[in-house]
Amino acid sequence: MSMLFAETLKKLRAEKELSQRDLADQLYVTRPAVARWENGTRLPDIEMISRLAKCLGVDAGTLLSLAAESGETPNVIMVDDRKICLTGGLPVLEAMMPKASVRGFTRPSEAIEYAKANKVALAFLDIEMGKMTGLELCRTLLEINPRTNVVYLTAYSDYAIDAWSTGASGFMLKPITKEGVLLQLKNLRYPFPAGGTAI
Repeated sequence: MSMLFAETLKKLRAEKELSQRDLADQLYVTRPAVARWENGTRLPDIEMISRLAKCLGVDAGTLLSLAAESGETPNVIMVDDRKICLTGGLPVLEAMMPKASVRGFTRPSEAIEYAKANKVALAFLDIEMGKMTGLELCRTLLEINPRTNVVYLTAYSDYAIDAWSTGASGFMLKPITKEGVLLQLKNLRYPFPAGGTAI
């Protein structure tokens, strides 16, 4: 986890002469939650970082940048049965998340095996993929790791309603663009540091 974020948070809190309990009460969280942020075992999500910044009187962008300095390498996958989509999409994901390990799969079964062996932070899933749909793959990935963020990719907006019912974080129309990825990263259920302009 990000010790730089943890140490900065502790310093800013002390400068405001707030105890962990005081800060927790202002944020409507528990004192142990604040303690975990300050000892580097957990990072707050983007919304909470914005609230922290307001409480501590600092720029939210500063705290977000510090959170992005985590030493973890998040795993990001893209699953699409069309190789041409992977060829075009993977470089965009790598450019937007330089600190992430980005991998592509044409078969849902391979993505599932990878997810069982590696903690997946974010999965971009095509919806129509033959035998297993992206909606089914999403449910399987969330069974493996409930904190996996899932963003659906499709050329058809008709799937949006079905997509939201699976616990996904977002929905993107193809083709993948840097602007589209940035928008999705800002709205993840479980934010993670990916470097670059991702957060």
